[in-house]
Amino acid sequence: MSQDPLRLVILTASLQPGRLGPIVTGWFADRARRRTDLSVDVIDASAELPPVERSTAARTAVGRRLAAADAFVVVTPEYNHSFPGPLKHLIDQYTAEWRAKPVGFVSYGGISGGLRAVEQLRLVFAELHAATIRNTVSFHRARERFDGDGNPKDPDSETAATALLEQLSWWAHALRDARTARPYVA
Repeated sequence: MSQDPLRLVILTASLQPGRLGPIVTGWFADRARRRTDLSVDVIDASAELPPVERSTAARTAVGRRLAAADAFVVVTPEYNHSFPGPLKHLIDQYTAEWRAKPVGFVSYGGISGGLRAVEQLRLVFAELHAATIRNTVSFHRARERFDGDGNPKDPDSETAATALLEQLSWWAHALRDARTARPYVA
């Protein structure tokens, strides 16, 4: 088993004015960066990946970051029982970059806390040969769940983030070792 830090890419995307995504993403990225076994990179699909026809350089740069990743966490709101268009756009631009890598989810929204978006994302990532992990972090009525400093009011959020990162780390190590020993064939 390699002792090198796992390369975690955190993906975020939302379109709403005054969006909560940067707050939720910042909080989770801070938790991930506290771990010595992770190297964290954050990609905001809403800002970093313009339409394909306008920038192949941006697409190539994001692709390199995704390819280098050992694991992913998707931070997503729920829009109309689904996930945002910029996130789907980012996911659909790549194929091999996702294969045989674990994907975890942090979701937020209204009464469902974004979990309906996560369920749809699980189907998308299964098609791309990625392994989604069970544990999630979910914020129901998210705007009410964060204080003025961008931290969750509920201490159980810390527990959920730790559980997600532990499970993600296990899968990332197992799959990285497996890809090293025997390349994944889709």
